Amino acid sequence: MTGRIVSFTQMKHGTRADYELLEQSELACAAALPDQILAALRQLDHSLDGYPISRLGHVLQVATRAEADGADDEMIMAALLHDVGDILAPYNHAEFAAAIIRPYVRPEVSWVVEQHGLFQNYYYVHHFGGDRNARDKYRSHPWFDSCAGFCETWDQASFDPAYPTKPLGHFEPLVRRIFSRKAHDPRYQAEAF
Repeated sequence: MTGRIVSFTQMKHGTRADYELLEQSELACAAALPDQILAALRQLDHSLDGYPISRLGHVLQVATRAEADGADDEMIMAALLHDVGDILAPYNHAEFAAAIIRPYVRPEVSWVVEQHGLFQNYYYVHHFGGDRNARDKYRSHPWFDSCAGFCETWDQASFDPAYPTKPLGHFEPLVRRIFSRKAHDPRYQAEAF
């Protein structure tokens, strides 16, 4: 923090100088985003018991599988971050993670992350009387197969303590590269359909 503060106590009384000061602060905060993302991922190592590996181990395994399958950088990063909301948004973690990545990736990638929770239901929700085919409401969506493949090939298959999973440090340059992009840059936001 610079020590400088705005002159207002209600936003409607702010001046141009006040908002320029806040813009500088926001840009500095955004520049620290890669570090914040990495810290949030590290917290997954101490969350949600019951699985044979930690949530951090799970997302690292999903990202390792995506990379091994030749996924592009945005999809690998999505694999790494798809469950980052587990701690702060346990009942809508997919939407939470999608909101974080949306300004930095193509729409397909954020849609896959946003819908992966619903698509993952296919594997277990019938045990609780739920409709495992609820994802079929998106059957005609152009990214249905992308999300179904994400879940089948990487997400639901990544709880194996013996799988040769790459460490977070391996993915750190990717996180830094993608989250250092200008938010909402049209080069990365182009519609794919």
